[in-house]
Amino acid sequence: MIWNLGSINADNFYYLRHLPAPGETIAAHDFRQGLGGKGANMSVAAARAGTRVMHIGAVGPDGKWTVDRLLEYGVETQHISLIDTATGHANICVAEDGENSIVLFSGANHQITTQMIGAALAEASPGDFLLMQNETLGQRFAAQTAHTLGLRVAYAAAPFDAEIVAQVLPDINLLVLNEVEAEALEKTTGTRIDALPIDDIIVTLGAEGCKWVSNKAKTVQSFPAYPVKAIDTTGAGDTFTGYLIAALDRKLSMPDAIALAMQAGALMVTRQGTADVIPDLKDIQDHGFDED
Repeated sequence: MIWNLGSINADNFYYLRHLPAPGETIAAHDFRQGLGGKGANMSVAAARAGTRVMHIGAVGPDGKWTVDRLLEYGVETQHISLIDTATGHANICVAEDGENSIVLFSGANHQITTQMIGAALAEASPGDFLLMQNETLGQRFAAQTAHTLGLRVAYAAAPFDAEIVAQVLPDINLLVLNEVEAEALEKTTGTRIDALPIDDIIVTLGAEGCKWVSNKAKTVQSFPAYPVKAIDTTGAGDTFTGYLIAALDRKLSMPDAIALAMQAGALMVTRQGTADVIPDLKDIQDHGFDED
């Protein structure tokens, strides 16, 4: 089972010809609202990847629909607290070439308390996963608590803050980050990625795929990307991570988990939206990646 301490956002999408330059005003030709937040995206991805996931988070009075949507998508929601703070939201500009820029308001995501986290993790079992991102508070407490309880701790280090990652390093088993973030972490810690005290590190490389640094086995393995035509890259990384942790929770090997996660991420960039359009296992099977 996965316990996901994660953000929940209302995503406001503005579709544009190109991303605005500094000082530029540009008209959007379409607008949509959907469920998002890195945490919610990963919870939905994990549920659609075939495992049980409990979301730990908070929303405001305006966010009940987000909880209902998570439940509809198969995510367990008993540990999402309703508090008197506006639900987090993101204003997302998507250009015709698929690139995006995002303005984020944390809202209720930054009101999650250690009491909320502790109450949830008290129900976890040894061997479960704790999954975290950096759009909520409480990661250090959660990581320490989960480690003490015998959970496997996975951290998707975005939005990236090297100092926060460094704080939780002693308690995490799996780290997911991109190439730029990996370089920043090496600079902050003064330690090469392959020498960090973490069993497994996944470095995503965009169109170049990803690499798996196994510090336990002292190996590095590269995985090429699946070629697709991208129309919207929003949420692809979250989809990858949710699928990866779900596959590992289902006892797949790391190479098989990475392959499945990359297929999910590749299919995700062919869709517009975030949590509402994350593919399920049947979508991936129907696409036939193995035949590409």
